[in-house]
Amino acid sequence: MLLPDSSSWQAAAACAGLSPSVVFARRPQQAAPALRACAACLVRRECEAAVAPAENYFDGVCAGRLWRNGRAVPEARMAKVLGAATAGTAGTAGTAGTAGGVRG
Repeated sequence: MLLPDSSSWQAAAACAGLSPSVVFARRPQQAAPALRACAACLVRRECEAAVAPAENYFDGVCAGRLWRNGRAVPEARMAKVLGAATAGTAGTAGTAGTAGGVRG
């Protein structure tokens, strides 16, 4: 029996070219580029299904949210930091990268 190729969604991920230090950042300010990439990503569902952040005590960005120890960082905290971090950086969402080595 052949299993579906899970790497195809990774190649299509908007975060495909980002550094792992950004994708797996634990702080909103460092994770901002990955979060911006996620906002325009077409494979967020596939990413979340493969990474399963809540089940793996995941740290980093997955499916448009920042996770710490398998828990999503509250939206209010993210908005405060990302509002300041994204000022003057419009157009950078195109710099993309995959979480490549999905860790869990």
